Amino acid sequence: MSVRLPLHRSLFLAVVTLLAGCASAPGKAPSSPSLNALYGQLDTASRGYENALRLAREGDDQASQKALTAALDQLKKASAQCDSTPGCEPQRFYAVFDRLLRLKDGSAIGDEGLETAGESTSPEGQAVGAAGLPEAQRSVTLLHGQKLSELIAMNGPVKAALEMWLTQWRPNLMDAWVNYQYMRFEMWPQYEKADLPEAVLFGIMAKESGGKVHAVSRSGAAGPLQFMYATGVRFGLGSDSGFDTRFDPADAARANAQYLNEQLRVFNNNLELSLAAYNGGEGRMRRLAGDRPQVSFYDPSVYDELSQETRDYVPAVLAAAWLFLHPQSYNLRFPKVDGRPGQVTLKRAASISELTVCLGNAGDMPEGWFRTLRNLNPRLDPEMQQPMGATLYLPKALESAYASRCVDGPWPILAADLHNAVVPKPEAAAPTAAPAVSSGRTRRYRVRPGDTLISIVNKLRCSSVREVAEVNHLRRHQIRVGQVLTVPGCR
Repeated sequence: MSVRLPLHRSLFLAVVTLLAGCASAPGKAPSSPSLNALYGQLDTASRGYENALRLAREGDDQASQKALTAALDQLKKASAQCDSTPGCEPQRFYAVFDRLLRLKDGSAIGDEGLETAGESTSPEGQAVGAAGLPEAQRSVTLLHGQKLSELIAMNGPVKAALEMWLTQWRPNLMDAWVNYQYMRFEMWPQYEKADLPEAVLFGIMAKESGGKVHAVSRSGAAGPLQFMYATGVRFGLGSDSGFDTRFDPADAARANAQYLNEQLRVFNNNLELSLAAYNGGEGRMRRLAGDRPQVSFYDPSVYDELSQETRDYVPAVLAAAWLFLHPQSYNLRFPKVDGRPGQVTLKRAASISELTVCLGNAGDMPEGWFRTLRNLNPRLDPEMQQPMGATLYLPKALESAYASRCVDGPWPILAADLHNAVVPKPEAAAPTAAPAVSSGRTRRYRVRPGDTLISIVNKLRCSSVREVAEVNHLRRHQIRVGQVLTVPGCR
């Protein structure tokens, strides 16, 4: 059971124990009766809020909600008077807002992150997934016995990253949330086994790939959690019958959890340094931290020596994790997603692309199901037809849509017609000028486990991705282990 606490930014000016004596700080003018009265209202409201949390812990939902409503009304009244009350310091209210969220993490039975993640139910009506586990609260909010809310410092860089996620990066955050919900049944158990918070997993994934399983960076990092090949091999990721398991959501989450726990041991459970190691390299972070187990990521001797990418990366991950835990507290509402896993046995041959066309926007998915189907079937070429009788994985809610839309009727016929369309090529195309870096000579390269087209071009230092793709007639830059590529030589 979880209790939703819908606090909005307008209420945050008046929160938790603003303490009767906070107006008499040293060096300040004596408090006025009106200011003392205002702080008295805040104190009453904060005690009401804490009482609501207590009632929630005791399981009295009705009384808890009543106490919460009364406390929020009191908070509204007090916050509205701050601007007109001489001596009232709004900045103190913002500081208390942060304290409120940390209090909620440590006091409430449920957690906004868990509730908005969605608690699925089995056909028998029993709760399944992380939200249905007795230790779910602990798993989400603790990292090796430490409250996650106490490990995330609400400093300038994290606040700036929060603003980015809520503004320019907001579409990426929402996409990451939806993608994660459909893969949650595969990824979250790996983190749970490793005793790591789900919020951190979401934060890393949101920043690394946005939940796109087949993402590949310019440097060759691959998968939803963007492992470099050598690091992936170290943690059990590699080739499985020609498939790069960095693209497998469950395997990637397992390896990521192992890596993060390794770095947490090295850096004395310092989450910020461990995340910096994941992004900037553990060797570099060990040299910078040295034998200082308590050194801060923001210590100039560390922070100033890092790349701008790493200085931005760590706060961005922490900010995404914080929003995962407290979406409504930042005027953010993630969509409800039914992430229960399902599968279908194909009644007719079809590719993932064809299924995307015939499913349309079933289940109110305006962007279509291509990304989700790819994420849930990472080993399949989306353009390759799978034979009748093959098993494909999809959200359980789509099983009925498949049966009604993709087996018979006009949509599968239309999808197949579009998929099999032939694009004519000019019979006598004029020769194009070769790139300056290429000559008439070519060389052969056999694809190795972990290779991508980008990494091969970077390794050979000649030609271009487009040129190699065209010479070898590659569709969507797809390559396979053991394939021999023709690579234009360098001058």
